[in-house]
Amino acid sequence: MEKNLKAHWETVYETKSPQEVSWTQEIPQISLDFIQSFQLNKDARIIDIGGGDSLLVDHLLDLGFMNLSVLDISAHAFERAKLRLGERASLVQWIVSDINDFQPEITYDLWHDRAAFHFLTAPTDINRYKRLVGNHAKNLVIGTFSKDGPLKCSGLEITQYDEASLGDLFKSEGFECIESKREDHQTPFGTSQNFVFASFCK
Repeated sequence: MEKNLKAHWETVYETKSPQEVSWTQEIPQISLDFIQSFQLNKDARIIDIGGGDSLLVDHLLDLGFMNLSVLDISAHAFERAKLRLGERASLVQWIVSDINDFQPEITYDLWHDRAAFHFLTAPTDINRYKRLVGNHAKNLVIGTFSKDGPLKCSGLEITQYDEASLGDLFKSEGFECIESKREDHQTPFGTSQNFVFASFCK
């Protein structure tokens, strides 16, 4: 199943342009607002989980952050991101990994995820993710499909959350929810997807 999942995402990024996938955002404003609300130093360690070829890293570089990592299961996604960023791609650590296999050796000042967490549907995977964040993050910004959002993404089953269920999940790892917000994300092809975002600190 793991190999099939990697093949799925490699195919998506190899065959579809950013305008042909639902998650594309020119300006990931809510993520940026939440990240900036922590008032982190510019050398803070920030990781974007499931970042693919998201433009979030471009905006964080524009803001002067200099210790950025992006994790994604797809090497093709990173090829596209690196091509777009040009010389600035060397300023980012690119980690090709399934989140279920990720074993970080450091603690991140901020862990961001708008793309990967809601694809975890097995309780064992969700609990492992929760522990991973608890052990390796000081602050957390997470966005998932809400209970008013889609049931699937890219043909895959997802898990929906609301403000309460997200807050309760990470509370057990010592995180306190600071703020939560809903967003109707407008896809490049004109549909709307409801997301719930939350920020947490320890």
